[in-house]
Amino acid sequence: MIIRILLSGLLALLFFLPASAADNNEEAWDALRDGRAVLMLRHALAPGTGDPGNFDINDCSTQRNLNDTGREQARAWKPFLAEHGITEARVFSSQWCRCMDTATGMDMGEVTGWPSLNSFFRNRGDGPTQTRQTISLVNQLEEGAPVIMVSHQVNVTALTDIFPSSNEGVIIALPLSETPTVLARVSPGR
Repeated sequence: MIIRILLSGLLALLFFLPASAADNNEEAWDALRDGRAVLMLRHALAPGTGDPGNFDINDCSTQRNLNDTGREQARAWKPFLAEHGITEARVFSSQWCRCMDTATGMDMGEVTGWPSLNSFFRNRGDGPTQTRQTISLVNQLEEGAPVIMVSHQVNVTALTDIFPSSNEGVIIALPLSETPTVLARVSPGR
């Protein structure tokens, strides 16, 4: 009898959890649409780690770049966001080519490069300053279309303590702070 009660309780919990997670994500999407949150994502798939020694921010041939899968991943954001009621956005990006290519591939609006979103993988000491700059820039934005930021794993992790996969985003409540509230982890195809 006790085992049957425990199993019934476990089954109820399993059915409850997905509905609860879906509700939480819908609240996150509402917040993003309403300007009470921002979406920050790691660039789409660009095989490898870091950048070559001859890295030049102005020369994509010296950088890790999106592969075909990464370009497809970037394009997948547009219909994914549209499913959640977002058809245009203010898009800010790291100046690295893989981030700019992800941001433009999303086709959600004009893309503005923000140096504070640039990778600090090689210069970890720059992380706290860049994170504070990103927080300040976001909190100074006027009301308008939803905000999307395309950056790097180290930047997302420094702000949110989440280690995102390639092409994974986090919806973060506003105002941003050094201990922000992450409302959801999202990605097309998840």
